[in-house]
Parts: sequence; C-alpha cells; structure tokens
Amino acid sequence: MKIIVQAKPNAREEKVEKINETYFVVSVKELPVQGRANRAIAKALAEYFRVSPSHVSLVSGFTSKTKIFEIV
Repeated sequence: MKIIVQAKPNAREEKVEKINETYFVVSVKELPVQGRANRAIAKALAEYFRVSPSHVSLVSGFTSKTKIFEIV
C-alpha cells in the first residue's frame, strides 16, 4: 500500500494524523539533516500500522516535505 505523507520535522511531539485513506500528516522531533527525519517518519509509520520498520520504505520525496511511503 502506498501512502502520501506530509512531513513535519522538528515538531514538539511525535504523532501520526490520518487525513484520509492515503494521506497522512506525520510530525517528528528529528531535524531534516542527513535523512534523520525520514528514518523517524518511517519508524512512526511502522508503529502506527503495527508492522516491522523494515516493511516501511520511502519511495519518493527524499528532500521534500511531501513524501510517498510504501508499506508492505
């Protein structure tokens, strides 16, 4: 399943908000430096969907705030 994620790095608290079936807003505490925020978003999505972090991968949007993740 592919989902669209609006990233909010450097937030006060980590949370995943579901807007609709394929669009989520994910806030993480990590800064967008050297992929730290992307890894934190993947980890938050893995916890939200109750899957292993290895089942969550970033497909596109590595440097953008709008990202596409795939959850297997």
